[in-house]
Amino acid sequence: MNKKKILFLTGTRADFGKQQSLIEATEKEGRYDVSIFITGMHMEPRYGSTANEILKGNFKNVYSFINQRQQDSMETILANTVHGLGNYIYIKKPDMLVVHGDRVEALAGAIVGALNNLLVVHIEGGEVSGTIDESIRHSVSKLAHIHLVANEEAKRRLIQMGEKESNIYIIGSPDIDLMTSQDLPSLKSVKKDFDIPFNRYAIFMYHPVTSSLHNLMDNIQEVVKAIVASERNFVVVCPNNDPGSELILEELEMLKDNHRIKIFPSIRFKAFLVLLKNCEFILGNSSAGVREAPFYAIPTINIGNRQNGRFLHKTIIDVPESMEKIISAIEKVKCLKVKSSKHFGDGKSTKRFLNVLKSKSIWAENIQKQFIDVNIV
Repeated sequence: MNKKKILFLTGTRADFGKQQSLIEATEKEGRYDVSIFITGMHMEPRYGSTANEILKGNFKNVYSFINQRQQDSMETILANTVHGLGNYIYIKKPDMLVVHGDRVEALAGAIVGALNNLLVVHIEGGEVSGTIDESIRHSVSKLAHIHLVANEEAKRRLIQMGEKESNIYIIGSPDIDLMTSQDLPSLKSVKKDFDIPFNRYAIFMYHPVTSSLHNLMDNIQEVVKAIVASERNFVVVCPNNDPGSELILEELEMLKDNHRIKIFPSIRFKAFLVLLKNCEFILGNSSAGVREAPFYAIPTINIGNRQNGRFLHKTIIDVPESMEKIISAIEKVKCLKVKSSKHFGDGKSTKRFLNVLKSKSIWAENIQKQFIDVNIV
C-alpha cells in the first residue's frame, strides 16, 4: 500500500514547538511518508538559526528554504514562500499539507496547498488577537479543509466563518503535550547550557505590533526602562522577525552589559518550557504569556494590545507600555495566587491528531470547499 505523503510547514520557533510532537509521532507511526519544509526565521542567524535545532531531531525528510533577506516586507516574504514552497510541492507531490497558526508562512502554505488541490490542515484556527495576525489566521482557515482547534470557543468561531462542523476537530494545543512530557530537560541542565546564573528570574519577550509601528520606539523604551528599574533578573528572548523587530533589537542591545539580564536570539522550545515553568513571571506581549504560562500557573504581565481578545485568566495582568504601570504590576505579581488552566488542552493532542489521520473521511474530503451558512434568527 502506498503511504500517504504528509508535509509539515514551519517558519518560526513557536510553530515548530506546536508541531514537534505531532511530527515525531506521525513519523513513528510508519504508515505515512513525512516531510518538513523549514523556512522563515528558522533560517536567520540573528534569530538563532533554529533550523539547526530541527535538523538535530534526525527527521527523515527535511528541506530548508531561505524566504527572506533582512528588511524584506511581509508581502515579499509571502511571495517568496509561495514560490519556493510551490516548487517543492511540484517535486514532492504530498497528499496533505499541515500548517499552524497565523504567520505569513502559514498563509503561503495554505495558498499553495489550495491552488494545488492538496488537503490543507490548519492547526489552531478560530482564535483571535489584536493584530494583523488575526486576519492572517482567519484567511488560512478559509483556505484549509481540516481544522484542528484548541477548544470549543475556537470551533464556534470557525462554524461562524462558514466552515463545515464535521471537519473541525478539538485536539487541544499540541505544545501542551511537550509541556507535560517527562522528556523535558532539568532546570539545572538548561541553566548550564545557556549560562544562566540566576536562582530567581523572570522572562521577557516583546514583539512588534505591525499595525502600530508609529509608536513602537516609544513603547519599547518605556518597557526597557521598567525592566532596568525593577532590578529583577531577566531572561530575554529576542522578538519575531516582523517589521519593527530591528527597533526592539536596538533597544535590547543597550541591556547587554547589565549583569541582571541575559539576552538570547532564541531558546530551544523544550528548554524554554523548563525556564517558563520555573520563572517568577513572564513579561511582554508574547502569546506564551496567555497560552503556556497559565497552564503552568505562572503569572503574566501582558503589555499593550498585541494579545487583545485572547484568553483572560487570573494569572494575567494587562498593562499599557508605561514604566510606572509595569513596575506596579511587577509588585502585584508577588501577591498573585493562581491555579493551572487547561483552557488550551490537556496534553493529549498528539493522540487525537493521529486518530484524525486514521479517519478515512478526511482523506475522502472534497477539495472544493463549500460555505456553510449559519441559521440566524
